[in-house]
Amino acid sequence: MLILGVETSCDETGLALYDAAAGRLLAHAVHSQAAMHEAYGGVVPELASRDHLRRLVPLTREVFARAERGIEELRTVAYTEGPGLAGALLAGAAFARGLAHALGLPAIGIHHLEGHLLSPLLSSRPPRFPFVALLVSGGHTQLMRVREVGRYELLGETQDDAAGEAFDKTAKLLGLGYPGGPALSKLAESGDPARHRLPRPMIASGDLEFSFSGLKTAVFTLVKNESRANRNLRPQDLARAFVDAVVDVLVAKCALAIERSGLTQLVVAGGVGANKQLRRALDERARTSGFDVFYPEPELCTDNGAMIAFAAALRLRAGKHQSGSGAGFTVRPRWDPAAPA
Repeated sequence: MLILGVETSCDETGLALYDAAAGRLLAHAVHSQAAMHEAYGGVVPELASRDHLRRLVPLTREVFARAERGIEELRTVAYTEGPGLAGALLAGAAFARGLAHALGLPAIGIHHLEGHLLSPLLSSRPPRFPFVALLVSGGHTQLMRVREVGRYELLGETQDDAAGEAFDKTAKLLGLGYPGGPALSKLAESGDPARHRLPRPMIASGDLEFSFSGLKTAVFTLVKNESRANRNLRPQDLARAFVDAVVDVLVAKCALAIERSGLTQLVVAGGVGANKQLRRALDERARTSGFDVFYPEPELCTDNGAMIAFAAALRLRAGKHQSGSGAGFTVRPRWDPAAPA
């Protein structure tokens, strides 16, 4: 069964073809809008929606060509129904439902976060159900218990900024542009870990909640104080202090979630899941604490159509899907992460 996955929740247009019968990802392609939004310091929803509309057809043709398959072989169209930017979601949903309707095929709306949660199962070393998942990205920082496809329990989440959002805001303070998270992480690699120390918000709160909004303020205050004292400011040292603080919190909360759940597998998904410092720290904590940690392939950490097609394949296999072939449809900009069905 050939499934087309369509992802347009924010500022990446992702298309993919997954062969459910063979259990194999055939091809996927992603277009990032980062360069377009850089001039505005963040995502402009209207521009994002219009760009999705421009990219959907060419990317669809590209993945069919890469997979060497014809559109007549398609059996299901899956798309991101939510959460995300309303206009961006509408662009992808309208395209997916329109294509499915024209071909007389079922269309399946997929929860964006479910796609991320299940994406590590696409890797060469997949986890087994059940497991604890850390979903960490620009819009979400959440810990989930994943029992099986369609059964997710929210264990804790950020009370304000997501980790990726804090990365981008701090990068902007340091003049690194947008999106600044990857640039900040790279800069931190050459920083002195002993030069500055920033607070670790809620690291000892005893629960599985997060808070990252104060870190940006702490960096701002540190920069101001250093400037007043006429000290030489090294951006790489500030970046290192910030990254170390975020990583310490994420690792501590993950370890606590594993301990309390009684599970032995941790899955890390979302854009920040590609962060090298976080992966090194989690691998070390897993080694010393006796649990296993799993990641998606780096190219599947950011938003992509592969995770949407794959989630649809798993839902179809488990008999847990709601599909339709009619022209009408809805999107869900806000959608409870613990109830993606």
